[in-house]
Amino acid sequence: MKHPSLAMLVKFKTSLTLEKVREVAESRIGDFRALKGLTQKYYLQEPATGEFAGLYLWDSQEDFLAYRDSELRASIAETYQVEGEPRVEVFQVVETLRD
Repeated sequence: MKHPSLAMLVKFKTSLTLEKVREVAESRIGDFRALKGLTQKYYLQEPATGEFAGLYLWDSQEDFLAYRDSELRASIAETYQVEGEPRVEVFQVVETLRD
């Protein structure tokens, strides 16, 4: 099994409810499944703050860069009614626990 080489964490605040965030996420799953090199995406919520996050696992830097420059990525702030600027962190995957 090929392991991801890059992980991206995007955290944001929104006034949307958990139910609405789930609804929006479900409506866009097909778009994310179609992305070249995106091996997994986790939709997260931090209980202490209520902030939401997306954790993306990418096959390659090139696939990540293609997404970063895409209309799909550009639509996230408006679609989720992001308040302020989302925090984006990108990590190189050093090692994985399982195959």
